[in-house]
Amino acid sequence: MGHQGSYSNTAADRAIRAIDRKREQERKHMLHMAYQHAEDLAVQLVQKLLDDHIIEISSDKAIKELVADRLKKLSEMEEFDIQFKTAPLRGLVSDPNFLSLYFTQYIIEDLLDHPKVQDVFGDDATIYRAVDSVFSKIRPR
Repeated sequence: MGHQGSYSNTAADRAIRAIDRKREQERKHMLHMAYQHAEDLAVQLVQKLLDDHIIEISSDKAIKELVADRLKKLSEMEEFDIQFKTAPLRGLVSDPNFLSLYFTQYIIEDLLDHPKVQDVFGDDATIYRAVDSVFSKIRPR
């Protein structure tokens, strides 16, 4: 009888490692771009959320600063913390943008409690689409 064991160099394992490497490279690229362009992305995101009537705020400057600060701090966060934050929304779309998932959950959980935010409207998918329309621009294809 032949040996039946798992070989770590099968085609499936190589494909999985290649996908993991690609996702990690994408993640690093997006975190770098988010850090580098935090102010511009914050302006675009807050404007999109306002235009789509997703958030109602009393100070757009304060929220833009908050979003820009969060974008800059993301590169310093542990992978576990990002995964934990995005976990409730992972099944929302196929091939999700991790940055869009993170900010969707951030808006739903944390931004809602900010004193300058009066209300957040829309379901998870609506908020995700608005957020992703901004962050998809920095996602490599």
